[in-house]
Amino acid sequence: MDTIKNFKYKKVSKFLEDSEITLLKDYCRIQHRINMSGFDTQQMPNTLDTSFYGDPLMESLLINKKNKMQELTGLKLLPTYAYWRMYTKFADLKKHSDRPSCEISVSVNIGGDGTPWPFVVEDNSIDLEPGDAVLYLGCELKHWRDEFQGDHLAQTFLHYVDANGPYKEYWKDGRLKWGQGKIPTNIRKNFNPKE
Repeated sequence: MDTIKNFKYKKVSKFLEDSEITLLKDYCRIQHRINMSGFDTQQMPNTLDTSFYGDPLMESLLINKKNKMQELTGLKLLPTYAYWRMYTKFADLKKHSDRPSCEISVSVNIGGDGTPWPFVVEDNSIDLEPGDAVLYLGCELKHWRDEFQGDHLAQTFLHYVDANGPYKEYWKDGRLKWGQGKIPTNIRKNFNPKE
């Protein structure tokens, strides 16, 4: 059977259903307007982007897309966490690979003002329409985005690990519950979520 370990990345058209796109796009716009999270500037300094780690709605999507992700990857997966961001004008995403909790990732275009903004994986530029996604090996492949020229674009990232792989201990990203914020590293080291 062909697994993601063989093909490394691929575009998935219509990863989201139309009703999911509508719900998530409205949700992200509302959250961006009230900006309850503050700003996450680690990867993208000098922007007004809104970002949420462990957002309950996105984590529900993470759990509900697990079977689809298993079909697409050919692997048994454990969900780790969801993260979403509303990108704004001049945002960029520096070339990087991800931490172990992002072994198998999917970046999903929720929608925005219609300005194209390709997702680049290993020098291959991939255009995404709302509802489309890029499935990729996050820890292994370098990925990035050049500077965004539009007004806004919402994107969610759903992260999983191979249930039989070297990162399986990152299930739930070391947290006790879905929708919970990050657990401090000193606590996470001694935490086994399967106990």
